[in-house]
Amino acid sequence: MPALAQTAPVPLAIGQTFTLPSGALRETRRINVYVPPGYVDSAAVRLPVLYMPDGGLGEDFLHVAGLVQVLTSNGTMRPFILVGIENTARRRDLTGPTTSAADQKIAPQVGGSAAFRQFLRTELMPLVRQRYHTSTETAIMGESLAGLFVLETFLQEPDLFDTYVAFDPSLWWNNGGLVGQAATRLRAYNGPAKTLYVASSSDDLKIPESRRLEPALKAAAPPSLRWYYNAMPQETHATIYHPAALQALRLVFAPPTKRTTK
Repeated sequence: MPALAQTAPVPLAIGQTFTLPSGALRETRRINVYVPPGYVDSAAVRLPVLYMPDGGLGEDFLHVAGLVQVLTSNGTMRPFILVGIENTARRRDLTGPTTSAADQKIAPQVGGSAAFRQFLRTELMPLVRQRYHTSTETAIMGESLAGLFVLETFLQEPDLFDTYVAFDPSLWWNNGGLVGQAATRLRAYNGPAKTLYVASSSDDLKIPESRRLEPALKAAAPPSLRWYYNAMPQETHATIYHPAALQALRLVFAPPTKRTTK
């Protein structure tokens, strides 16, 4: 039999990666970026940006990039640039202050969400706008503690993003303090239109603090907020990300002819 032709293996690329020294965090962070097909063909293409904590190659970046690639290719999601932020101290960056002794034991340092938000606002987002052909539309997506950060940002600094997507957010943090202030902050909001999508698994639905979020949205969400609360009891905390992300990306980022309103 003739010998099979062989070639040396080459790296398989799915996107781009760079590092960013951060003054807000006092460390250097690795950023992973996926751009959809067609982006590089024209400098006139301006795309919205989806940011994701837990965005390392060993975290959630690859499977979310795969979803974005498939959904944009089959026309069920508008094209987005995906920006993944790789963790260094996840429990520090994604949690707000807490008075709970149990919370304070989960890591050497917690409560750094304000500094992480400053990093996004003043360092990463301006650099992404400089390096890539972006539109003004932005979104953020995360699960568990990253979902907590997404909701905290939505309630405390809603103008930072246009769309907020959270899966099984850790609303038990600080004895449920974030969800406790949700109704007040929702009633006080009078800014431009926003979108919020929250999905909860069977594990999350057991947590009393999580069960208080949907009633708060029903009671206090302003007319300018397009919101969705999706209970997914068939999923667990360990399995919810991929199926929930598939549903969320199709729904909140659907092309205009496919969009469903609440």
